[in-house]
Amino acid sequence: MATRQGLQAKSFESAAEGYSESVGGAISGDSVQRITQGWGAQVDQQRNAAAERATAPAQRGETPRTQRVGEIAPLQERANISTDGTMILVRHEGWKEVKVTAISAVTVQAAGVRAAQQVRPSRREHDPLVRLSQHSYQAGLWDADTMARHQYAEGLRRGLERCAHLSSVNDGAEWIQRITQTNFSHAVQIVDWSHGSGRLWDVGKAVLGEGKAETKGWVEARLDKLWAGEVSRVVTALEGLAPTAEEVAEQVRQAAGYFRNQTPRMRYAEFRAAGDPIGSGTVESAASTVVHHRMRRPGQGWKRDNAQAMLAGLSELHSDRFDHAWQATLP
Repeated sequence: MATRQGLQAKSFESAAEGYSESVGGAISGDSVQRITQGWGAQVDQQRNAAAERATAPAQRGETPRTQRVGEIAPLQERANISTDGTMILVRHEGWKEVKVTAISAVTVQAAGVRAAQQVRPSRREHDPLVRLSQHSYQAGLWDADTMARHQYAEGLRRGLERCAHLSSVNDGAEWIQRITQTNFSHAVQIVDWSHGSGRLWDVGKAVLGEGKAETKGWVEARLDKLWAGEVSRVVTALEGLAPTAEEVAEQVRQAAGYFRNQTPRMRYAEFRAAGDPIGSGTVESAASTVVHHRMRRPGQGWKRDNAQAMLAGLSELHSDRFDHAWQATLP
């Protein structure tokens, strides 16, 4: 199918070649582009309508069982929702942010399973093994409030309001915390471990120097406390640093404020014991697979409407809902 090829291939020209080889008929790259983006525009219209229905004020006669958005592969036991942003080049506008949300099923296995698979020593050696699967995505050139509507609609598709346990691992951005709290107040919000640990490494290198044993020792000691959820002790250690350079001192102050503000979302010992994920790799991977692979080819820029149409189609393709979305656009 030309549309699927247009979404998967690196360019519309290579999609046309692949389509011709598979079906034996000739088609131009321009035709594949027109067909693919035309279908994507239909999908975008439908998801906009779903987002409006999902977030409209309560209507007379509605009950808690009323489904404003049809469910697709709903998750009942454990799920995670993560949101992030990435950049694409939009013609006449420059680099613009694509906001992406990823919803996944979460399965938890006993700690012994992880230990048996461990190749080298790790902090997670004695933790339950947490796996994320059955991913679905929504991506678009949206501001935060528009992303909120689409995030909520996707959550309804996956049944998150009725899910027994919902986590949300993100990078700590305020806009992500805000919209997720508004849409899914029952979600356990968690700051991605790599963002917190990366912040400590940046401070250690700036204050004590890069590549030094002293730096590694200081950072690892702070990571041990962070891993145990003892964020106040991390803040105390940061406040105890006294760099002479004002630029570095400001970096330390900002880091202390960051950990202080994120304390409720850094209870890592509690999260790990509960079998919650503490990494946002699913949405970071989505930025690559859903967006970058097709939308960030060298020298490639997109008209805004065409980019939005492609992102709508790519969201359904990578959510394994292409056939469902295709049927929904048939007359």
